[in-house]
Amino acid sequence: MRRYGVQPVGMIDDLEFAPLFIAGIARLAWRYRSELAPFTIATSVLLGGMILRHWFPEWWPTVLIITIMLVGVLVVWGRWVNLPRPIERGYAAFTTAFAGTWLTLAAYHGPFTAPLPAVLGIGTFLLAVPWWAHRRRRARVRVERTLAAWPDIAQAVGLAGSRVQSAIVDLWGYRFRLGLGLGQTVEDAVSSVPRLESALGTARGGVRVQPVASKQANRADVRVIETDPHADAIAWPGPSITSITQPAKLGLFEDGNPVRVPLLRRHALFAGMSGAGKSGGVNVLLGDLTACQDVILWAIDLKRGMELQPWASCIDRLATTPQEAEALLADAVVILDGRADDLTMRGERVWEPSPERPALIIIVDEYAELASEAPRAIDYADSIARRGRAPAVNLIAATQRPSKDAMGKSAIRSQMDVRLCFRVREPRDGDLILGQGMVKAGWQPHKLDAPGKFLISSPEHDIPRRARTYLLDDEGVRATAEQHAVVRPVLDEVSAQALERAADTSAPLPRPTVKPSPRHARDNAVREAEEALAAALRQAPGDGVSIGDLMRATGMRRTWVYQRLQDLGRARQVEQVTRGRWRALPEIHDP
Repeated sequence: MRRYGVQPVGMIDDLEFAPLFIAGIARLAWRYRSELAPFTIATSVLLGGMILRHWFPEWWPTVLIITIMLVGVLVVWGRWVNLPRPIERGYAAFTTAFAGTWLTLAAYHGPFTAPLPAVLGIGTFLLAVPWWAHRRRRARVRVERTLAAWPDIAQAVGLAGSRVQSAIVDLWGYRFRLGLGLGQTVEDAVSSVPRLESALGTARGGVRVQPVASKQANRADVRVIETDPHADAIAWPGPSITSITQPAKLGLFEDGNPVRVPLLRRHALFAGMSGAGKSGGVNVLLGDLTACQDVILWAIDLKRGMELQPWASCIDRLATTPQEAEALLADAVVILDGRADDLTMRGERVWEPSPERPALIIIVDEYAELASEAPRAIDYADSIARRGRAPAVNLIAATQRPSKDAMGKSAIRSQMDVRLCFRVREPRDGDLILGQGMVKAGWQPHKLDAPGKFLISSPEHDIPRRARTYLLDDEGVRATAEQHAVVRPVLDEVSAQALERAADTSAPLPRPTVKPSPRHARDNAVREAEEALAAALRQAPGDGVSIGDLMRATGMRRTWVYQRLQDLGRARQVEQVTRGRWRALPEIHDP
């Protein structure tokens, strides 16, 4: 009885229907082969026991020895046969031990000797329950059944002729390699992403399409995200490098692999709309760079130091006004020229960073403000972008929208080898940051849905893969800056001499601390700074005063303050209370 009335029932009472009936049963058995696997294995074990008892009853010790060996192999090397978790290896080992023991007893006593049949039936059912409940198995079966309908799906989404070549289920969803049809390209697959999301039954934004690593034009990797691996923030694990020659780790891709990128002799761009996570990315980068003893850090923060001031104790020079920014970049060009002259005299081509000859990295926050407030500084930045690679003088710029007006000079943006694109509002902004045509090729930063998520384009990362940067909160910034302040290097002799020569022979530029015009004016400023340093040390509380506070009190750079503290420490006039905190010692009168 059905909704629309009584339906006829056909009875199979003729042999001509038997092949159809058998084929239908076979199709059902194949479709549900994963669910029927425990009963299939139990039947095979029963048949094996019958064969052993009838023809090879004396083999029961051999079966027992093979069982013990297989159990040991699964326990020790099970991860190499797709059993990564200990509980999975334990289940496989226990099941193997059960089947091998039953076969041994069946060969010795007979498979139908009580209670062996009951033990096999009850054991099969109990061991089948974990198999049926296993999440990865159920996910694999669901994916196989979904992809079995791929010809119909391909026809519906406009990729007729394509085929699924392989599929892998992981913790967050699944991915499959797609062989494209004749004349189809990866761009065609990218444009079909919204239709794929509908056909595969995923959430919006749950499908990723990207070229394969081998760069074959008729292949594409399709990834289906069912559980967002980047739904929650990722805590910063600490600095990943101790030298600028090592690739920095900026975050994690969706598959859990780290985002590593070399920064030596490279300019970098951090871009995205307000609130997308640029500042968090810059903080993570600074957390790594401040741990390197072969890097001098200069910084420009035209928000009056709101963003970069917490790192002041690790930054050798911090500019917070347009005039200071212009002077800083002018001095960077002087250092660049001085290093180039030194390399020429040495007969070398590149500046190799070391603690004695550190690289110079200049971080500019809100680069658009620099272009509008200090247009002369852009000329210096342009020179650094074009010539800074060999002398290891590099720029790292952060801005919301790197348009021609915001960047000031086209050479700066074109020289940015490393580009991190956080969320943008419009697709055209993605092309502006990453390069013309990148959005059409699958780089779609306008679809990023959380702060800290980004796409990275660099010589090592030429495939669009979503990533999320680590979270380094304000307390973590303060603790990291205090820890790394005591290991920061000083400016190398070549660069320092270049600055001195420029101060003596060229017209002075406005500086944030000491005026570079007449010598006596500089001497007076230094004496005033020393007096301010002594006063700040005498007035320090019991736990000491930080180098950042001493920099603000004296108006001098971190290198000068740290060197002066070292001199006073050798003279037994100051002591280091904790890492990065100092105070004056009481006067000692020698009788």
